[in-house]
Amino acid sequence: QVQLVESGGGRVQAGGSLTLSCAASGNIIEINAMGWYRQAPGQQRELVAYITSTNITKYTNSVRGRFTISGDNTKATVSLQMNSVKREDTAIYFCAARDRMTGVFETWGQGTQVTVSS
Repeated sequence: QVQLVESGGGRVQAGGSLTLSCAASGNIIEINAMGWYRQAPGQQRELVAYITSTNITKYTNSVRGRFTISGDNTKATVSLQMNSVKREDTAIYFCAARDRMTGVFETWGQGTQVTVSS
């Protein structure tokens, strides 16, 4: 099994920056990608970005050009650099790990709150 622990959430003013970090532990050989999802109040959880073990990245359109995801395979960590944040980025952000066999993001962190104020 894989465990994920997030850090770095908090409150930031619109236009500012924030960095989220996540560390995986356990049987990390099971995963081949890590990423971030978010869930705003009353909304469904949505993919923000992910990075694969071969450093392929994918972003949802609303964050492309503002957020940058990076990872360290040796340390099994992933970070999300959030720049030029907007109020609509306010959400609980969840770190997620994709299972190598199923291709599904099956493992989740506990979530970290990001609040963007005007």
